[in-house]
Amino acid sequence: MRTPLSIRARLIWGVFIVLLVFLAGAGWAVQQAYVDSVRAQRFARLQTTVYLLMAGAELNAQGSLDMPTTLAEPRLSLPASGLYANIANLDKNEEWQSSSTLGLNPPFQRTQTAGQWSFDTVAAPQAQPDDTSGSARAYLSVSYAVKWLVNDRPAPLVFSVLEDKKTFDQEVQSFERTLWSWLGGAGLLLLLTQTLLLRWALAPLARIAREIRHIENGEQARVEGSYPSELARLTHNLNGLMDQERARQTRYKDALDDLAHSLKTPLAALRASLDEPSALPGMVAQQVTRMDDIVVHQLGRAGASGAARFAPLLTLAPILNRIRDTLAKVYVDKQLVFALDCPSDLSWRMDEGDAFEMLGNVLDNAAKWAHSKVAVRLWVEGKRLFIRVCDDGPGFSDPGAVLARRVRLDERVPGHGIGLAVVKDLVASHQGELKVSKADLGGAQIDIILRSGRQTLPACL
Repeated sequence: MRTPLSIRARLIWGVFIVLLVFLAGAGWAVQQAYVDSVRAQRFARLQTTVYLLMAGAELNAQGSLDMPTTLAEPRLSLPASGLYANIANLDKNEEWQSSSTLGLNPPFQRTQTAGQWSFDTVAAPQAQPDDTSGSARAYLSVSYAVKWLVNDRPAPLVFSVLEDKKTFDQEVQSFERTLWSWLGGAGLLLLLTQTLLLRWALAPLARIAREIRHIENGEQARVEGSYPSELARLTHNLNGLMDQERARQTRYKDALDDLAHSLKTPLAALRASLDEPSALPGMVAQQVTRMDDIVVHQLGRAGASGAARFAPLLTLAPILNRIRDTLAKVYVDKQLVFALDCPSDLSWRMDEGDAFEMLGNVLDNAAKWAHSKVAVRLWVEGKRLFIRVCDDGPGFSDPGAVLARRVRLDERVPGHGIGLAVVKDLVASHQGELKVSKADLGGAQIDIILRSGRQTLPACL
């Protein structure tokens, strides 16, 4: 499979193509503007020469041309000077040509509508005698036709001036060489500058790649560098994901260690009961139930998703209503009243299984010990979710023992099952707090405080 181009290579090639197209387009536009400007300038000079010829031309009484011996434009008197003039007297079928046309046959304009200017580029029908290239020579041509009055009779005259296009081409070629040399140099300099800028701009990505390799090799535990705002959210989420995964692996390991440790006591009790066959059935039933509770507890603890940075927002009111409906059926004989205070749009970033496990165990514990009423309230303050569950039962005999650190299932407060132990581990996996106190209703009050796992970072530009 072909390896895709790197981001740096794509950007460099993209910049190169865009720069090439831009410089080519800009160079062509500048070149055409310069050529048009030089051509217009030369046509204007030739038009001035036509005016000079018109000022010096005279027609005698017979209608023949009478030109001065010296002209205002000295190049017209110099043979093969590159500037040539012609005056065609159409009625007399005569022509006057400047001395510069000696030995040449320039393609003068001899017929034209009176009062109109003609600007054109023409070529000689054949190579000129002084042209060693053997190709036809091109000229810039300007002509103007007038009707000259002689004895109140109009005499049509056509003034035509040619200039060798060779000097025009040389001037344009010189400009083109200069233009494209400078544009080429500027393009190379810009490309080099862009390459260095891209290398500097993409350096944080290379640093992230190096840090990730170090993490894979076990040389570091987190992405530790300081990065631009566009990458800060990525590194923050990456660190959060790695922390979440490490916490999950730690929970798995701790759950297995605690499971092995907790099962030692019931297994020892079963082993001891082997010497008393009469008590064996009851002991087996008791310890099997105990081991089942231990397994359920540790599996629930290990399977907790924990603070889910990338979990979608979960609406909690429907979950709370489903748990209430289920408990109402389980404890139908007690005719419990469930007072739920939870906004319908309250949502939190949490795994649905964790929500059912946490709320279900707390509500089940309250319903088990309540006399007639269970009150539940959920609300959000700032970036914290508060859950409060109260009942009118007897309350906890020893609240401190319920929250003791690393209390095993076989050491838990009698009568309160595995529910609160599972909730305690779930709350810890969400970096939350669990508080136990006496409720205003007279029974137990359990407060759970969960903090948002999302940190506000500068917005990317």
